Amino acid sequence: MLQHIRFLVMDVDGTLTDGKIYMGQSGELFKSFDTRDGFAIREILPLLAVRPVIITARESAIVANRARELGVKELHQGCRNKLDKLQELLSVCSVNDGVTYSLANVAYIGDDLLDMQCLVPVAKAGGLAACPADATQAVKNVCQFVANHNGGAGAVRELVEYMCAARDLKTEDVFACG
Repeated sequence: MLQHIRFLVMDVDGTLTDGKIYMGQSGELFKSFDTRDGFAIREILPLLAVRPVIITARESAIVANRARELGVKELHQGCRNKLDKLQELLSVCSVNDGVTYSLANVAYIGDDLLDMQCLVPVAKAGGLAACPADATQAVKNVCQFVANHNGGAGAVRELVEYMCAARDLKTEDVFACG
């Protein structure tokens, strides 16, 4: 189960972070990311042959730095139409890889209404729609997987572990074999 998932698409604020934005006089000061999420993205996803992708409506040098640190090559900031960006990405990857990808090959995790534009079609296509525990109720209502952890507190790691379990793998065994 879930062997068809080839992309983990993540929102940032409220998913990879706790959703708080700390601002100073000169702009955004910092965001808080969970190291367990980072480990799952950098170390476990490649062993599952799943590409990490970040699509976010905001633009932040902090997010660019975190993506670089985690080896996330597909970072798309300033995207309010996340579905168009996701479909464009799938099309480009299909051509580059010589494989036809669709929304069925996507696990998408997001926490708020802007993410619904991807969550709903991904779920309908046979992909995996997921959210953190503290996502808005409307988002929870359309997701097949609702994490027990909040955004920025291990929700992404929990989703990756769920993906491992769905493939009859334990996270520690997958990593130990790498």
